[in-house]
Amino acid sequence: MKYGIVLTYTLTPRWLALPRQERNRMRQEHIEPLFARHADRITARFFDAEAFSGRFSDFAVLETEDLGAYYFLIEALRDTPLISDGYLVLGEILLGVRDGFQAYEHLLTPGAPA
Repeated sequence: MKYGIVLTYTLTPRWLALPRQERNRMRQEHIEPLFARHADRITARFFDAEAFSGRFSDFAVLETEDLGAYYFLIEALRDTPLISDGYLVLGEILLGVRDGFQAYEHLLTPGAPA
């Protein structure tokens, strides 16, 4: 099964107070390598949302067939200065199964093509 995960988060005023050069350095040093290490199991797209939502500033859309890899990604993310130093606060996390109803219907119909 393929899982879709919407991970909402807010970059704090502390983050925004950093010079853009420092923010870019931290992103390149901590975030990009972390997602690159998981790229064989997790795809990720990132979106700005602060102009459209007051509940969170950004969100990521992740897809994976390996919830364990997703869990380890989040644990590793929590170990980065972005979270441990209070620059980023995780928000609501939404999880869904891509076309789960079709997998269920296939289970109900033995011999049906996958």
